[in-house]
Amino acid sequence: MDDAHRAVEHAARDGYGRLVAWIATRCGDVELAEDAVADALEAALRSWPESGVPRNPEAWLLTAARRKMIDRGRRGQTRRDAAQRLRMEAEEAAEVPFRTSLPDRRAELLFVCAHPSVPRAMRTPLMLQLVLGLDAARIGSAMLVKPATMGQRLVRAKRRIADENLRFEVPEPSALAERLPPVLDAIYAAYGTGWDDEPGGRSTGLAAEAIWLARTLVARLPRAAEALGLYGLMLHCEARRSARRAPGGRFVPLDEQDPAAWDGTLLEEAEKALYLAARERTPGPYQLEATIQSIHADRRRTGKVDGRALHEAYGVLVAKYPTLGAWIGRAASFGRLGRPAEGLALLDRLEADAVQRHQPYWAVRAHLARLQRREDEAQAAYERAMGLTEDPAVRRWLDARRRAGPAQ
Repeated sequence: MDDAHRAVEHAARDGYGRLVAWIATRCGDVELAEDAVADALEAALRSWPESGVPRNPEAWLLTAARRKMIDRGRRGQTRRDAAQRLRMEAEEAAEVPFRTSLPDRRAELLFVCAHPSVPRAMRTPLMLQLVLGLDAARIGSAMLVKPATMGQRLVRAKRRIADENLRFEVPEPSALAERLPPVLDAIYAAYGTGWDDEPGGRSTGLAAEAIWLARTLVARLPRAAEALGLYGLMLHCEARRSARRAPGGRFVPLDEQDPAAWDGTLLEEAEKALYLAARERTPGPYQLEATIQSIHADRRRTGKVDGRALHEAYGVLVAKYPTLGAWIGRAASFGRLGRPAEGLALLDRLEADAVQRHQPYWAVRAHLARLQRREDEAQAAYERAMGLTEDPAVRRWLDARRRAGPAQ
């Protein structure tokens, strides 16, 4: 690949979301904005190898996208008004020299993707495509949906945005409480799909992109405590990514990881986010989950996990936000305190249908049953957890634990 093609690839990766967001927030048509940016990138692939890479690639792409969009707008009455409006605004913007990059409108794009009118299942895919430029095939693969089906759903969601004339804006504080949670949930869902990606490998689950989206959001909303909490939560998890696999790909659970292998820079950034969130005095579920991860991370400093603090943090989480994951974490925390019977009793109270195919439930149940010396139950739970595990390395680890038997 020559320098010009690498420059186009870099510009697409670094500036796609800014370009689409800047155009879409002005014309109100995300499909038109996407088409214009795609045309501009195609034009760059033809032009830059001959004429050289421009001094400001993003400005070049904006100019090309604007021209392409206006050309497209002339072909149909439905888009002509949008093209005309964008032309006037873009020409006004062009009078101001670019400093380093386009004014950042990606937050507005995130919020329109999470609008209540957009189907909940399509909010995360829309963010990934419009803000990150990922195609339907990659998004569909990450979310276990056929590419053709994902493509059709994305098209319908974009048309709904245009048909309902949804506003591209960061909501006013009075509406932010309602609109922010779907954005955070979508970002976390994107991160979750990449939780099992191996370090150094190609991220099929988009974890790095999810962190980037969260960073974009907190830069725009520096006092949004839950956004800061989510950012801190993901950074704490990401800091341990390389420690989750030993040489040869062997899975290493959190309690057995070497804290020296954790990324100290990410941990410091995570703690800073939690400190800023705490100053707002508006605790929420992401902040509480991040606090739990922070307690684990403190082992890097003290050499041990404060089991009592962890148990209490899970107690607050289940009292305020009683999700299945929170209850399972609370049950596991009883094991740290030498009270596995109480943890098993808590697991027994969870709905059977909810846990039937939930792998973490069976892994924790196996651990607690072994601590309680209920070996037949532990063996069955380990086998159930293994059957629900997609990661071969985790399956091998569970099998090793199962075969090890109770501690003597």
